[in-house]
Amino acid sequence: MIKTGIIGGTGYTGVELLRILAKHPDVTLSVITSRSEAGRPVADLFENLRGHVDLAFSEPDIGALKACDVVFSATPNGIAMTMADELLDAGVRLIDLAADFRIRDLAVWEKWYGMKHACPKRVAQAVYGLPEVNRADIAKASLIANPGCYPTAVTLGFMPLLKAGLIDPARLIADVKSGVSGAGRGAKVSTLFSEMGESFAAYAVPGHRHQPETAQTLASMTSGEVGLTFIPHLLPMIRGIHATLYADLTGEADLQSLYEAAYAEEPFVDVLPAGSHPSTRSVKSANTCRIAVHQLDQRRVVILSVIDNLVKGAAGQAVQNMNIMFGLEETQALDMLALIP
Repeated sequence: MIKTGIIGGTGYTGVELLRILAKHPDVTLSVITSRSEAGRPVADLFENLRGHVDLAFSEPDIGALKACDVVFSATPNGIAMTMADELLDAGVRLIDLAADFRIRDLAVWEKWYGMKHACPKRVAQAVYGLPEVNRADIAKASLIANPGCYPTAVTLGFMPLLKAGLIDPARLIADVKSGVSGAGRGAKVSTLFSEMGESFAAYAVPGHRHQPETAQTLASMTSGEVGLTFIPHLLPMIRGIHATLYADLTGEADLQSLYEAAYAEEPFVDVLPAGSHPSTRSVKSANTCRIAVHQLDQRRVVILSVIDNLVKGAAGQAVQNMNIMFGLEETQALDMLALIP
């Protein structure tokens, strides 16, 4: 059994990790930390876990975490990097669901996240945990930078075209929408129901933290300069990301066949039939990315990509990475169907 710890188990990503790992046949949940809820039984806070998780939240204890085989860090940005050295030196595998190790250029990271990086020597060691891109490296990794939710949907949408050299990488547009759970569990006026309900708005138009992460990943797939216009929006729904992606074609191909071939062996990417329009509810609570490709004319292509931001965009992808790291069946504990309605 894989002895598992979670740092920061009280957020939406943390409870999603607990929901998945509680039913994982090869995992023993050992430590779940929370400074604010230390001593409180997990099932008292999250009633859906009653009868499945018997642990109580505990204060962060590096000794207890060092006794684990793998630790998931589901904390705000800037926390995992302060614990990485001790955990990794102790032989613990670390999967960070925040952004501490995603961006290679430290100056870029420090600009976007507004703090000095506490563990710069580990950044080059970290493997970007998008299995469809880095599966072989993930299998050998000790430190995983779990991708952001927006970058997951955008990268999987653009990837087949970029790798085939069929689109202009300097003119990419990502029009992305997210459910409000992506803003976290903390109380904010902007995410109150009376503020969010019956409304729809863009945000962070001058720049979003996920833009440099996404551009970095897309740039690894092409020799051309990546120019990415990335505009996020917040929708009055709880879960889900919908990415509408635009690109200029530079060559000719059967795009439907290209996508079907690119993802034929991927257990968590579903290429829909030609002419489809995937909905966020079709992936709710599932570790699935559903994609449809539409060629408008000889010059323009539109790709639609949907995921659940808490599952394939966070906790589910983290467990997928763990499965790969420990040589398990990649779909272990992740073969759940989406919830409809």
